[in-house]
Order: sequence, then structure tokens, then C-alpha cells
Amino acid sequence: MIRFEVEQGEARGAYLEPQAPEVTLGRSPSSTLVLPDWHVSGNHGQFRLELKQPTPRVWYRDLHSTNGSRIMRGGMTIPVDSSCQWEREVLAGDRLEIGDPAHPVMLKIVFPEPAAAEASDPFAIPPTVPGPMPHVARQEVEAKVVAMRSMASIAEARQIVEADPVSLKAVYESLREIGGALELDEVLEAVSNTIFKLLPKATHLTVVLRDETDEVQRTAAPPSGATPLPRKEKGIDLDAYVPVTTRIRGQKGPQSETITVSHSIFRKVVEQRTAILSADAQQDVGETASIMGARIVSVMAVPLWKADDILGVLQVDNRAAAGIFHERDLDVLAVVAQQSSLAVANARLYRRVLQAEREAKGQASYLKQRELKKFEGIIGESSAMRALFGAIQKVVDTRVTVLIEGETGTGKELVASAVHYQSKRKDKLFVAQNCAALPETLLESELFGHKKGAFTGADADKKGLFELADGGTMFLDEIGEMPFALQSKLLRVLQEGEIRPLGSGTTKTIDVRIVAATNRKLEDEVAAGRFRQDLYYRLQVFPIRLPPLRERRDDIPLLANHFLKRYSQELGKHVAGFSQQGMELLMSHQWPGNVRELENEVQRLVIQAEPGGYVMPNDLSPRIRNVESVLDRIRPPRGSLRDMMDHIEKWLLIEALREHGNNKSATAKTLGITREGLHKKLKSYGIG
Repeated sequence: MIRFEVEQGEARGAYLEPQAPEVTLGRSPSSTLVLPDWHVSGNHGQFRLELKQPTPRVWYRDLHSTNGSRIMRGGMTIPVDSSCQWEREVLAGDRLEIGDPAHPVMLKIVFPEPAAAEASDPFAIPPTVPGPMPHVARQEVEAKVVAMRSMASIAEARQIVEADPVSLKAVYESLREIGGALELDEVLEAVSNTIFKLLPKATHLTVVLRDETDEVQRTAAPPSGATPLPRKEKGIDLDAYVPVTTRIRGQKGPQSETITVSHSIFRKVVEQRTAILSADAQQDVGETASIMGARIVSVMAVPLWKADDILGVLQVDNRAAAGIFHERDLDVLAVVAQQSSLAVANARLYRRVLQAEREAKGQASYLKQRELKKFEGIIGESSAMRALFGAIQKVVDTRVTVLIEGETGTGKELVASAVHYQSKRKDKLFVAQNCAALPETLLESELFGHKKGAFTGADADKKGLFELADGGTMFLDEIGEMPFALQSKLLRVLQEGEIRPLGSGTTKTIDVRIVAATNRKLEDEVAAGRFRQDLYYRLQVFPIRLPPLRERRDDIPLLANHFLKRYSQELGKHVAGFSQQGMELLMSHQWPGNVRELENEVQRLVIQAEPGGYVMPNDLSPRIRNVESVLDRIRPPRGSLRDMMDHIEKWLLIEALREHGNNKSATAKTLGITREGLHKKLKSYGIG
């Protein structure tokens, strides 16, 4: 049974064993194989299966997807995108790469064993349209050749070609095109152009390259446990070489016509490491299946090599009735093969470098995501949130007191929790107390504890939160609301590390890291005499400011979808997502209640939404639907045209600076002006 396995992507580990002859894949829930990755199109591609054949066969067609599909065959990439009008057959060992090339979804197609070993001939170019694959006989008579050139004597062929000034010029002009190619597809295109230009008798060209896939991967046992047996002929692993392209004179690009490579000729080229010419092949090579089926009049085959390593074979056929190849043609082909070998080796090296670069970027992205997971529950990818994560990372393993400043609903307790659980204190308690939630006496008892009889109702000793948090972290929310009398006791904890329970005559030493939070400006509280100045300076050692949601609008889609998923799971109701207009309204709202307000709005939307439906604009709260437009918010006061234009320009400059964290170089680049020009405009508007 054919089996489709997702090796990479959000659905990694999923698999499908289809019973129907057609399998669709994409992000759409109606797809046979659903791939939820954002870069996969709704209806991305389609497999067609022939399951009732003795050997199952699979074809793939891309359904005009946005990011395309690619068949990975060894070291080759075979594009299957919207420009491909036909299906391409998928062979055993192939992978299908789907969507974004930097972070693709990787699909493995597992063929049943042992049928997969005989599914197709490794020396036949797979057709791009459905059709019967030719079966090549495994037993062939030894090829009889007219001329041979060993790899060691290629230099002699080069000298022969260079002796003819006319040929020399044509050869070197053509070889320059091969040498300038970087990608493997470009190299193969340049090689075919060169051969058809230098060898007028050549009608067909076939390139066979050794599969660069890791040996363990090629021979790995499929999930069923059956181990495929590699096929070999006289010491040559046929599975190690794959025909990668066929070109025909007068026709552009790779061809869909099936071109077979004679096993006897191929084996002789690889085993004897030699270039051969077989003239009138039907008689001189022997009436074998591949030669007779192709009706080759004459054929040349030369190795592609790097040092002692055979990279592949370049076969050139003459199927015209008139004329056969001669030794002179073999000399030219040998010279071309020498340059082509270097180009193929360089192209594969280039591909490996690109792959290593992609893997390095992927690893860096993974490490970055893993780093961000340290702040689980804090959602955001905006520049403001990245700066916040950086600040937290710097302070987690210090004993410094942290003051978190931010408006109500920005998530100050989440940040305090992150400071604790990423520090060396994470194995101890994280204790939180809202200083505005209790009256002064009860708050003092809650924080510092009390002795029996300290006040009416104190019928037993009680440990305070500071003592419970010994070795860990104490989070004091709304520190600006703490009664003035208690502030001196908190200052003693910060300075001396000591507490004194109510009604006790002795002190206790504790080791507690204090993280405080406030939505007030403590400077104003100090000026008003409601907050101790000395305590303020002790708390201000490392302030962290949480940006309000209106200053990080790019995070609104992330937060909204996060809450949508959470409450959909809690309520057991599937909601498809937000419509574009609905999300635009969410991003335009000012959110005075910040993340908490957004969370409450999404929870309400999930409750009232129809199962499986999208959140539409009319589902949103009236206060969000009636968001003022940008023009309303920046509407200038009445005056001269110049004054109104200056007002708008000033607003745009301030917004641009805010978005770039007051980075003037980045702001100037975004606005398309010089840094000096930006400075002049800021100065003219009195902006620091």
C-alpha cells in the first residue's frame, strides 16, 4: 500500500494510506491530506495513483499554488509549479517539498516492498505525462566500441582540438557558458547548448548523475520493516545513478520523451573509466532492448568525474539516418565533459553550501524560537517585545530588584513570572500579592506574618508571604498602592533582607528577590508625598516598561489567534478564524484595556460565533466597530494649507519614530530621506 508521511512541517508525524486513486493536499480542511502550514495553498497539489497495477505508480500535479512544489530526487530538484502543465511521476526514494523553500513542508512517499524495487528503471528518464514506462532487459551483451578515450588521455583529446584554430575558438566560447553557470539546472542547460552547437550530428542528449542522497537514507527500511535490496550489476549499484535530464535538438528545455541509456555502454564507461564511441550501434553494440528500442544509429558516452570519483555519464545519441559519429566528435565531447565535470561538481557543492546555509538559518530560527519559548505565555514578535525579551534575559540571573511599569492589562504578572522561572530561583516559590487588594493591617500580616495574639483574631502564628518565598521571588503588584506606613518595612527588606512579623520582637533573615509592578508614575507619587523617595530609588534599579497594545499593533493578530484557539478548545467550539475586515478593525482599535481587553473580546466572540464560521466585522463589539479612521485621528486644526500639512507631517514623523523605537537611522530609511534631512525636520517641529 502506498503511504504518504509528513517528515517536516506543522503536521510532522502525520501519515496517510489512501484507498482512493486521487489524493489532494493543502491547507483546506476538505483536502485528503491537510497541511496547516501558512505558506501552503488551500488546494496546493494532487496525487494520482494507479493502485491496481502489479507495481503501484504515483503522479503529482501542482494546482497553481502560490509557493509551488518540488520533487527532491537525490541531489536534484525537479520543480513542479504553476509553470508545469503536466503531471510528474514520483519514484521510490523521492521527497516532495511543498511551499516556502526556506522552511518547506517535506512529504515522503513510501512504496510497498518489494514492488518498489522494480517500479521503474533507474536509467529511464521519468515521463512528465502519464504513460507506460519501458522495461529494459537486465541482461545485455557487452558493447563493441569503435573508439575509446581513457580519463588519463583526455589531455590528448584537448591537444587535438586545440590544434584546430577554428574548433578551438568555438569550443572555448561554448565552454565559457558552462563555466559561468552556477545552479545545476543552468549547468545542464549550458552543456546541452554546447553539445548541440559543437556536434552537428548530435540529436539527443542524456545526463545521468550519481544520486547524492545519503546512503543510509537510500537504503533505510520503510515503516513496514521491509528492507529494500539495492540492485547491482557486476559491482555497479544501478540505484546510485539517476537520469536527470534529456534534451532533443531543436526543442527547448528538458523533454518528456523517455530516453533509455544502454546498460552495457553505461557499465563500460563507469567500470573502465573511459569515453567510448559506438558507431552503427544496432550492429556494433548488439541488439539489446535499450539499443533496439531507441533505434540508435551511433552513440557516444563519456564519464563525468572529479579526481577518481565518477559523478555520472554524459550520453550523446545520433538517431538520424544520415551520418554517424567519428573519433573527432569523441575528442570534442571529451573536452566538453572535462569542463562539464568541473561545473557539475561545483554546482553540487554550491547546492550543498546553500542547503547548509538554509539549515543554519533554520537552526538559528529554531534556537530563536526556543529562546522565545522561555517566555511562554508572553506573546509578541514586534520590536517592542523583542526589546522586552532582551531586557528580561539580561536581568534574570541577578539579585537586582525589578520594577515593571505598564498600563493595566499589559501582562505585568506574566513578565514577573518569566523573570522568576528563567532565573536560578525557578525551583523555589513564586509568590504574588496585589498591594491594592487588602487594607493596611491585613496586608502587613499577609506579607510579614504575625504571632499569636498580635491582634484580635490572631489565634495562631502565621508565616508571611516573604517568609514563604524565601529563596524564591516575591511579586508585589500595584506597588504604588502600598500604604505609606508599610513602605518603610518593605525598604528594610530590600536593604537588610530582614522581616519582623506583627507582634514579634525578633527579626528573621530571608533571601527573596523582589519584583514590583505599577500602572502609576511613581515619580508623580513621590512628588505628591504618597510614595517614599528612598524606596522609589531602591525599586528603580532595573525598570522594565511594558508597551501598551496600541504601541505594538503587529502583535494583535498573534494574540487574537492565540486567544481564539484557547477558548475554542475550552468551549469545544471550532471557529475558523477572523475575516480580513474583522482583523483590520481589531488592529485599528486603541485597546485602552490592552491585552486583557483583547482577551475578553475574543472570548465573547467565540461564545457567540457560529461553529466553523469566521469572525465578521458585525460580530465585534460596537466600540471596536466604530473605530475612528486614521484620517479622523490626525485631522489637523483649521488653518492655512501649510499649517495643516505641517500638522500631518509632524504626526507622521512621531509615528515613524515610535515604530522604530526612536532609531533615527531606521526611521529616515523607512521615510526615504537622509538622516540629516530627518534631523532638520525634527528640529523644525521641536521634536527631540
